[in-house]
Amino acid sequence: MERMELMPTRVRVASILKKALFSGEYKSGDELSLTEIAEKLGISRTPVREAFQQLESEGLIELRMNKGAIVKPIDEKYIRDHYDLRTLLESEAAARAAQNGLPEAEALLTRLHALQPELATVSSADYETLNLDIHSSIWTAADNTRMYKLLTSLWNGPSIGFAGRKLEHYTESTKEHIEILQAIQSHDASAAREAMKHHIERSMQNILQTLR
Repeated sequence: MERMELMPTRVRVASILKKALFSGEYKSGDELSLTEIAEKLGISRTPVREAFQQLESEGLIELRMNKGAIVKPIDEKYIRDHYDLRTLLESEAAARAAQNGLPEAEALLTRLHALQPELATVSSADYETLNLDIHSSIWTAADNTRMYKLLTSLWNGPSIGFAGRKLEHYTESTKEHIEILQAIQSHDASAAREAMKHHIERSMQNILQTLR
């Protein structure tokens, strides 16, 4: 099975910004500074500029000449459309991973079980790394390059709304990831599809609660 390319820096930056936009960290009318974001992330301006261009094409921001970007309004339909597409693609990816096999399943399950007692103190960076490792491994196992690229473009990281609910989300998400991986490991495509569908739809509800 061909390994897919690692997620490019511009895509990672876009996912970080999407998470901030969806969670309400940045609100409609806020200005995003290309230089400030590049400095905060410790990277050059180029991938941030490329991420801005992607977000503009998705209708999330409006670029301003030499002035960074302005956040555009995000309504409930935008969020539902985004997660509906993720649900369709990620559920299919999980089903295909169950059919094709996922060599990393046991190692990922070991990491998840080890993390469960530490969820109250785990850093956001460590959790997000494991979260991406799980999803990107499933995309790779689906063995469809176009699907992989579409899913990387849709990625927005852990769908946490209110900051105070982080532990609750981590706990539920960890249980769901275990269920997804066990279904894949058992080559149960139907169960993997349904488990992933539930996982993405619950994530959508987290964001919608914040939006409302």
